[in-house]
Amino acid sequence: MSEHPAVTLLAQKRLLPVAVLEDVDAGLKTAAALKEAGLNLIEVTLRTPAAEAVIRAILKEFPDMIVGAGTVLDAAQVQPLADIGVQFFVAPGLDEAVVEAAQKAGCPITPGVITPSEVSRGLKLGCKVLKFFPAEPAGGAKMVKALAAPFSHTGVKFIPTGSIDAAKAPDYWAIKSVLAVGGSWIVAGNLVKEGKFDEITRLTKEALVNAGA
Repeated sequence: MSEHPAVTLLAQKRLLPVAVLEDVDAGLKTAAALKEAGLNLIEVTLRTPAAEAVIRAILKEFPDMIVGAGTVLDAAQVQPLADIGVQFFVAPGLDEAVVEAAQKAGCPITPGVITPSEVSRGLKLGCKVLKFFPAEPAGGAKMVKALAAPFSHTGVKFIPTGSIDAAKAPDYWAIKSVLAVGGSWIVAGNLVKEGKFDEITRLTKEALVNAGA
């Protein structure tokens, strides 16, 4: 699964925008702002009633954009989203049924972990990319480094997500086992609601430079 376009792009850009989008118009403008910055990748969280409609619209308007679905809590959500073009899935926790549904759909799945036991379970399920969540409340970059150490020989990679901002992100990018940083700060809800899409582009460009992309 490491050769999947979504994983390849994540490894190149080292940045995953995590967006909570309330309506289609906001979703399209957010996607356009990311593309303007040179990032044709987005995780749309399933936290709003409009999430599926937003995903459909982005996929139609920007067919070259790799769109993922986040906050996947139910295995039944997976196949219908894969059918409309979602290319990867992200979950806040490690749910075996969700992992298996994504694998059956042929899509990468990044389940959330926070303990060594969960990392072990994730690896046994065939997941080589894991979401460290919630990153900052759980100990930040130091915790990621400590958690990754015993598993360094496995090739596991992490996507830390949760309360990370522009100032804290470089500490994560400096860690060898970090594939990418989950960035909600570049697509923050207030920026979307206030129509500050130029700022989303600016923050994304800045983050990509700092990530070494």
